[in-house]
Amino acid sequence: MSRPIGLGIGWRPEIAGFVAELPGLRFVEVVAESLAPSDPLPSGLTALRERGVTVVPHGVRLSLGGAEPVDPTRVEHLAAVAELVNAPLVSEHIAFVRAGGLEAGHLLPLPRTRAAVDAVCTNVARARERLPVPIALEPIAALFDWPDDELDEAAFLSEILERSDALLLLDIANVYANARNRGTDPLDLLDRLPLDRVAYVHVAGGAEHGGFYHDTHTDPVPRQVLELVGELCARRRPPALLLERDGGYPPAPALRAELDALAAASGFPVVT
Repeated sequence: MSRPIGLGIGWRPEIAGFVAELPGLRFVEVVAESLAPSDPLPSGLTALRERGVTVVPHGVRLSLGGAEPVDPTRVEHLAAVAELVNAPLVSEHIAFVRAGGLEAGHLLPLPRTRAAVDAVCTNVARARERLPVPIALEPIAALFDWPDDELDEAAFLSEILERSDALLLLDIANVYANARNRGTDPLDLLDRLPLDRVAYVHVAGGAEHGGFYHDTHTDPVPRQVLELVGELCARRRPPALLLERDGGYPPAPALRAELDALAAASGFPVVT
């Protein structure tokens, strides 16, 4: 099963020029909904592909955790983007974004119940029927837990991954955010997850607001998250790590420093 390797960064039009200048870059991730398969691929992504850089489409609107069947039109779009960029896999979230015809505009957490496990696995199976490549599932950062949870996070995620036979997109920043907001130890989750299923890892920054730590993607990666990267690699080194930035882009030297810090924490070669 093909997976990305090495260090990567989320490709965004705002930093396309910066990304193009990274000589050791191995892969990028692009928001699938930002591409239209009927249109030409952005020149920056085309140039990266010509250099042999792997492109992974990352979906945000499938609503795999919704009670309603996954929208086949949205799945077909994700499949078409995967074919457009010759992706080895696609990724999406263990979350829901719509219900009763209403769009939330955000990734919303699921109650950790067996019914929710059933819903996710059913929708993943529906999606996989149309996808030309494997899918990796990403657990999200959540500011609250539902009161009727039946499973803890490790058991919930492990059951979904085993039953769906999906890969895991592990967001180490989400692991930190959830543990900090719940008052739990993030290492407990790392020790119980099926790390052999990790396709790649997200690393991102955040900030505290109103007593909660928010996974913002607009702040620098904190020391604690980099330390968790090291803990993860000590347990089972993932095949690939990706820096996420979605706004608040710093000057190029600061962004290079974040990539270098990620390389130092993980032992991967630098890309800058």
